[in-house]
Amino acid sequence: MSSRSRVARTAVAAGAVITLAAGLAACGGKSLEEKGGGKGELVIGSAGFTESKVLAEIYSRVLADAGYRTRVQTLANRELYEPALEKGQIDVVPEYASTLAEFLNAKKNGSKAKPVASSDIDKTVTALEKLASPRGLKVLPAGRATDQNAFAVSKEFAAENKLKTLSDLGASKQKIKLASGEACETRVFCKPGLEKTYGIDITALDPKGVGTPQAKQAVKDGTDQLVLTTTTDATLDNFGLVLLKDDKKLQNADNVLPVVNAKSAGDKEIAAALGKLTRALTTEDLITLNRKVDAERLKPADVAQAYLESKGLVKK
Repeated sequence: MSSRSRVARTAVAAGAVITLAAGLAACGGKSLEEKGGGKGELVIGSAGFTESKVLAEIYSRVLADAGYRTRVQTLANRELYEPALEKGQIDVVPEYASTLAEFLNAKKNGSKAKPVASSDIDKTVTALEKLASPRGLKVLPAGRATDQNAFAVSKEFAAENKLKTLSDLGASKQKIKLASGEACETRVFCKPGLEKTYGIDITALDPKGVGTPQAKQAVKDGTDQLVLTTTTDATLDNFGLVLLKDDKKLQNADNVLPVVNAKSAGDKEIAAALGKLTRALTTEDLITLNRKVDAERLKPADVAQAYLESKGLVKK
């Protein structure tokens, strides 16, 4: 099915997915032109967190400017939207190279599969393409913008212990209580990696979530010394926190890149429109976009439109 053979609407198959994803477009035989208007409809998938919502709105507007009818479909998580992308029920998703590569790796080879992602973005994308292609997915080029796991301390704690990097924290021999998600206990990028790669003495985990206000408040208050968050966290300053540099590259290369259903959205026009955006987007842009939604309480759709106009990526 080419991008000209888009879809009749149908319910998604059984179980909880029906409830969470009802109304997704599903593969059928009508061409885009037969559906009426321009180049037809593209459904952009979004996960349930701020950055994904904003990126989906940005993708939607870029593709609308290229002549497609677009709409955003939000699903709770990758476990729901990735199968929908394979089926052509959604057409385009903003993704993260390493995270998707390991998700598809586990889906194919099991949860204990040898990792395929690394801090090398080119090798990671190559591995991702090999896993995605047999599933009918096309991986478009990655850009500079990244959203990686990151660790922050209070500015006071950093000053007292002369900390700029995670290596500095290990060398300080401070006993560290880490605010994070429960999965941090076993994830190689989290507690095990901090201990093995950096020699950080983690005495306890405080399961307050990844980058949540509660987790950051615990570090601000001194209850915890370190918090797991992301490189695009827009509210660190609000809590008086600062990121420590991952100087030994424990974290994988999670550059932002579009992933599309090869049959329904594999056209060169789509790749060209999204490619122009990907080349423009920076990590600093992601931080600003997140801040406008999370701190300034603006709507993702409005933030997306203003950003694209400011970059000259869509017509005003």
